[in-house]
Amino acid sequence: MSAILPLHLLDHLHTLFISTVGFSAIHHLVAPEFAKFLIGKKAWDALGTRERVGWQSRVASLVHALLILPLAASCLHISTLTADRAFGWDPRVGTLFALSSGYFLWDSVVSLVHYDGMGFVVHGFVCLVIYLNVFRPFLAYYGPRFLLWELSTPFLNIHWMLDKTKQTGSPLQLVNGLILMSTFAGARLVYGFTISYQFYQTLFEVRDGLTSAVFAGYACGNVALNGLNVYWFMMMIAAMRKRFDGKDTKTRPTPQHTSADGPAPPRHKKRN
Repeated sequence: MSAILPLHLLDHLHTLFISTVGFSAIHHLVAPEFAKFLIGKKAWDALGTRERVGWQSRVASLVHALLILPLAASCLHISTLTADRAFGWDPRVGTLFALSSGYFLWDSVVSLVHYDGMGFVVHGFVCLVIYLNVFRPFLAYYGPRFLLWELSTPFLNIHWMLDKTKQTGSPLQLVNGLILMSTFAGARLVYGFTISYQFYQTLFEVRDGLTSAVFAGYACGNVALNGLNVYWFMMMIAAMRKRFDGKDTKTRPTPQHTSADGPAPPRHKKRN
């Protein structure tokens, strides 16, 4: 089995399994109770499947972001990764990637079962493949840095929940929205493009040791994730303008990530 799996994955397979089961439990058990607390049991019972999945996905996305951000930050200055950005390894990043891979495995399944756009499916699947391949090891240095994209995810999910609790256009949503826009632009665009440039530098340095398929897969996957970030940011700008231009106070959908998202982005509905 160890000959089939990436070199270090077997050591962290139990963590990946626990993570996948854990996020499934959050989806089915924790999220409904949390939603009932915010909107009331009667309102929850009246929701359709699509609306319930929206709540479940948002709560799981929020938990993932709050769990993974401090862990990713703690892995930024590991000397073995800094010394070899392409093939360096440390067991601490193994735990980080196993937890996040479990989330993205769950997210990919939910995105396929409750299809809500190809962007969500692509995001979840690309993040899952990239983080599983880190266990070879390959490009582990960049994993924690891309997971910092999740910095905007809590504010995105709060923004969505404020819509669902009839606080669209409120001062609270305005403040949260400004923080959301700032963290999204800072973490996913400014920092994201910067770390992606370094990512491509490392990828090109070791390209002779990679197959064409692996090289193209990583290069195209990064372009796809950065493209989704730009697209989602444009959607957020449009949504914010509609909310606070004084012409429309109705609840409108918010661009959804996640996770990611990460590779992780908006959620269903939704994360580096």
